[in-house]
Amino acid sequence: MSREFIDFVNAYQDEDTARLLLSAARYPDIDMPAAVQQIEGRRTAREKWPSLLQCEEFLYPPRLNREQASSEATAEWKSDRAAAWKSGRVADLTGGMGIDTLAFAHVATHVDYVERDPQLCSLMEHNLKALGIDNVDVHCADSMEWLSTAGHYDMLFVDPARRDSHGRKVAGFEDCTPNILEHMPLLRSHSRRLMVKASPMIDIDMACRQLDGVEEVHVVEFGGECKEVLFVCGEPQDEPRICCGSHRFTRSEEAAAEVSLCESVGRYLYEPDAALMKAGPFRSISGWYGVAMLGRNTHLYTSDSLVDGFPGRCFEVLQELKLDRKAVADAIPDGKAHVVTRNYPVAAADLQRQLGLKEGGEVFVIATTVGIRRSGFLCIRK
Repeated sequence: MSREFIDFVNAYQDEDTARLLLSAARYPDIDMPAAVQQIEGRRTAREKWPSLLQCEEFLYPPRLNREQASSEATAEWKSDRAAAWKSGRVADLTGGMGIDTLAFAHVATHVDYVERDPQLCSLMEHNLKALGIDNVDVHCADSMEWLSTAGHYDMLFVDPARRDSHGRKVAGFEDCTPNILEHMPLLRSHSRRLMVKASPMIDIDMACRQLDGVEEVHVVEFGGECKEVLFVCGEPQDEPRICCGSHRFTRSEEAAAEVSLCESVGRYLYEPDAALMKAGPFRSISGWYGVAMLGRNTHLYTSDSLVDGFPGRCFEVLQELKLDRKAVADAIPDGKAHVVTRNYPVAAADLQRQLGLKEGGEVFVIATTVGIRRSGFLCIRK
């Protein structure tokens, strides 16, 4: 990569990339598609991998690989787990853009990056040199074939491609590439711990039954979204522990947890964050935070006093609200509100249209079921 190329990317990183492609003839010494790829990669990096912007020579892969790559934050989370397990030897069997590999390299003695796409391997070799990282080996190979002749690792990481042959997104392990269910004996025989990244849409309990020796399940949230579900196969357990931030529980503990059901909604309403909603400790939340559940199938909670530190959104209830156009128009004169539905037969977007509301404003209309009664509440965020 020439100095001229880097200077061009620096100079035009905020330009319209479509216009740059159309004007490629004006810059005969610049590979314009390659430059546009780098410009767009840097723009993604501003939000997803901010530390990479410190390295001018870092080369970004095509858009699909960028979209599929972990964020810097989630990669660091995984590397923290590897460090906690004292993982000296780590192999990333589905290297891709290499963000997870780079994070593992900061905590492991040695990392093997395995990727079958020669272009991605070439980029990874370049980027390792650009970043001054010398404890990673790049292997351009089918990961399962490569592993069959590799040694033993403290941790193997695998993130199967979640798209079918037509490019459609899939969630089940059996539909991903590689199909790790077919390779579990090989993966387990070469690792002390195996970490498998799955779709946020994965059925956690079914996946635990499919995989061999699941020790922990980590549901990782960033920016209000469930970003990753990670299955750690290690020491045999009676049942896996499900981890959401500081909370750890088993399905047996959740089933035995005492839950408080509200008789009426108090001053505050709580909606658990995306990780808790995915993991499902709905009975346990009541005891952890001293809040009452609105109904056995309604995953909202209430209290009369504000609970600091509740993991999720907190609302102050202004009034109970009849969910018809006239009542809503009287309560919300400007016609703007955010609509939330939980355990309610109408989707939020449809209810918003039915009530004649526009998205926006500072108030929330929460439609839900309290006990067996459908109810609406006018709220503000706390």
